[in-house]
Amino acid sequence: MFVVVYWWRVKPGKEAQFRDAWRRGTRQIVDIYGGLGSRLHQERDGRFVAIAEWPDEATWQRAFDARMVYPDKDARAAFVDAIAELPPDNKPAFTMTVTDDLLVRSGALARRGDGKA
Repeated sequence: MFVVVYWWRVKPGKEAQFRDAWRRGTRQIVDIYGGLGSRLHQERDGRFVAIAEWPDEATWQRAFDARMVYPDKDARAAFVDAIAELPPDNKPAFTMTVTDDLLVRSGALARRGDGKA
């Protein structure tokens, strides 16, 4: 398994818009590019951090090279509109191969995908 970590700083008041667009886009990336999904977090400094899982680095690299374009243009526009700051060159903070995985999956949250129990 391959893991990629991204971060974004969101414009004040656009957090819900960002999260909705992120969820919509992530679902399509799974369907179109073969990703295994992602988990969105919020850092204490306000940044949103996503940890995306992929079956392997080659699958992620193909999606990254294709710029992970998906048909929901409204979701993409809402995502871009909400962003205040990106990492330099919009590159992932980390790209890592999983060596040991002891993460316990929460089925209810994973199915809902909205962070609400």
